[in-house]
Amino acid sequence: MKVENKDNKGICRLAIVPVRSYPSETSEMVTQLLFGDHYTVLESMNAGRWLKVEINFDEYLGWIDTKQHYPISDSYFNHLNDVNFKICTDVSASLLFNKSPIQILIGSILPISSMELFDMEQQLAFNGESHNMGDSMPFEFVKQIAHKYLNAPYLWGGKTPFGVDCSGFTQMVFKIAGYKLPRDASEQALLGTKVDQLQDAIPGDLCFFGTKTKIVHVGMLLGDDKIIHASGQVRVDGISDQGIHLASTSALTHKLQVIKRVLRN
Repeated sequence: MKVENKDNKGICRLAIVPVRSYPSETSEMVTQLLFGDHYTVLESMNAGRWLKVEINFDEYLGWIDTKQHYPISDSYFNHLNDVNFKICTDVSASLLFNKSPIQILIGSILPISSMELFDMEQQLAFNGESHNMGDSMPFEFVKQIAHKYLNAPYLWGGKTPFGVDCSGFTQMVFKIAGYKLPRDASEQALLGTKVDQLQDAIPGDLCFFGTKTKIVHVGMLLGDDKIIHASGQVRVDGISDQGIHLASTSALTHKLQVIKRVLRN
């Protein structure tokens, strides 16, 4: 069922909302909404209990529980697209929203800017660390953010330090640093400038792994033949022209296919 225009925009006002492949609690989680992520509602199913949404940041599609939907006006939705809001850089932080406490996580978008608060009826107080999400940051900042996810458990569809997949990790680290990456590794591999050889790569370059016809993994170079990536957990391993070598055994775990440069150092 198509959703009427007055109800077709929303924003995440919870710490995390799972986005599923089908309208069911037993369906796999394909990605997540974090506090401040806004989206368009495309349709509803199961007597309105599930909403199909398109996430504005990366145009990813999936289903959310209607009980976790927070409707907003078209004018505020457009305002979100036009303003350089703050993004949380603390692993976890708390805020008061409409006088109610909410725990939020790194990468959450805060309705704080050089402009007035988006809606004076919605009171917000936040005392954590943040920066302007539209500012493109250098590698040292990116590296600092990446290490905040170190040892995060691997979670398919996850985007937080408490569960993240490989492309969710790179997408969030780069988002916090002011860069826009798609959700999936295969799409991220289409961006940036190709680096022909590992010896020509620099810290911050993205490395993609799999086969010549299918990219299935991504990580970020740290320098000194090291890469940070999410495999079992967010970890630092060795890398060579062949691919990723497990730090503990030196076994080759992922075959290198292409290197891309996205950071504007």
